[in-house]
Amino acid sequence: MVSRPARIVLLLCWSTLPILPSPGATPRDDPRIDVRLIASARRIVTLAPHLTEIVFAAGAGERLVGIARFSDFPPEARTLPQIGDASRVDLERIQFLRPDLILAWRSGNQAGDIARLEKLGHPVFTTEPRRLEDIPRLLRAVGRLAGSADAAGRAALAFEAEIAALRERYAGRTPVRVFYEIWHRPLLTVSGEHMISDVIALCGGVNVFAGVPVLTPSVSLESVVAARPQAILGGSSSATRGQFVAQWRGHAVAALRGVPAFHIAPDEIQRATPRILAGARAICRHLDEVRTKREEP
Repeated sequence: MVSRPARIVLLLCWSTLPILPSPGATPRDDPRIDVRLIASARRIVTLAPHLTEIVFAAGAGERLVGIARFSDFPPEARTLPQIGDASRVDLERIQFLRPDLILAWRSGNQAGDIARLEKLGHPVFTTEPRRLEDIPRLLRAVGRLAGSADAAGRAALAFEAEIAALRERYAGRTPVRVFYEIWHRPLLTVSGEHMISDVIALCGGVNVFAGVPVLTPSVSLESVVAARPQAILGGSSSATRGQFVAQWRGHAVAALRGVPAFHIAPDEIQRATPRILAGARAICRHLDEVRTKREEP
């Protein structure tokens, strides 16, 4: 069993990404994160692909010793040992890798896996990014934990600057009602609590299912028609750009057939990393296309 390290407390400003408490403590959301490390993390394991990207973006990629399956960006990540995926992690493999920090995803990883890792004595930083501003917060937090605060700070500032520029550019644009598809069968979308909804709002769009209480709800075609979208965005990794557009343009439901559809590369919008800027630029551009077409005589 790995012994629990001596305690040094790093207090990080964080409102939505709390670390899970030690076993036996009362779970709570607190803007302070109590991370127990004796020094900067030198052996990091990530339990989700977006967390792998975050570690590299924070300038600590050389400290990764294990990553989640499907961690394919940047290319250097593909050579690292894999420790399972969201459905199940390989606890023995993680033990063998001797990490001094594990990064987990609250809604993406199994709560039982996280609890078992903590019971084994591993410091686990559990995050749940829901807003665009959570990305630079996460970059800075990982940078401080991994001893790459300067590089992480630069990456965070660059991200914040581009988001601010997009916000200023698209502020006041005519609202466009958007249906966002993350999977086709069953038909899945995002609520207002999802980061994709935040990106849609950044571009002057209105998520037609923002009020649904579930993070990624399954919806019926009838409910999509009733929501009256003016644009359909999205696409899963199982469909190409052409397939996504064709399936909506040729839809059996006539009311949806005429709604403009635009494919967004999944990894550039569904992962909470700096790459979401590429997805944001694409969404903003497509919504402007819809506005222009609607304004044509």
